[in-house]
Amino acid sequence: MPIYEYRCPSCGFQKEHLQKMSDEPLSTCPSCGATGYAKLLSAAGFQLKGTGWYATDFKGGSTASSTDSSPSSAPACAGGGCACH
Repeated sequence: MPIYEYRCPSCGFQKEHLQKMSDEPLSTCPSCGATGYAKLLSAAGFQLKGTGWYATDFKGGSTASSTDSSPSSAPACAGGGCACH
């Protein structure tokens, strides 16, 4: 269930409420009883789990598949017969 953040314009009371998406929005402030208690627009928090995501596979780099790209290493076509020699 999503967590919605509400704020009362009358008294400034602010609170998070756990609600179903199908529930009607709250309209009465639990602190002062005034109407106008409204949802705030806030960033949604989520986490991508499993493999294939930047945070699990690519963040920080990988040394297991490193290749030697120094100028002294032999080219891929070391066997000859190509135009690069």
